[in-house]
Amino acid sequence: MSNIYGAPEISVQELADKLSDRRTDPTSQPFILLDVRELHELPRANFGDEAVVVPLTELAARQTGAMPDPVRAKDAEILVVCHHGVRSAQVTAWMLQQGWTNVLSVAGGIDAYARQVDPAVGMY
Repeated sequence: MSNIYGAPEISVQELADKLSDRRTDPTSQPFILLDVRELHELPRANFGDEAVVVPLTELAARQTGAMPDPVRAKDAEILVVCHHGVRSAQVTAWMLQQGWTNVLSVAGGIDAYARQVDPAVGMY
């Protein structure tokens, strides 16, 4: 854990492996990629249909009520991503405090993913 919130993390390479497994192996472990960036950030860089988007401002306003059905499962594996990994670490720590049990922040965010794994997701 190398973030100020003490949130558990997953590397961008581990995320890439999980995304690849999900695309090629229907029996792979299911997970939810939760993108907490704001809507205006999405056109610049995104995971397409791979992610569920719940902007941080919406989470702040509606708390757990902002979570769509798949994310409401407290035991689901949820990987939280943002631009650089700060907001995702904050959300991960908050979700763990709210009772979720299997949440990880994507270290370095979509920026690190684009730089280290796949520039096609975009950068800003």
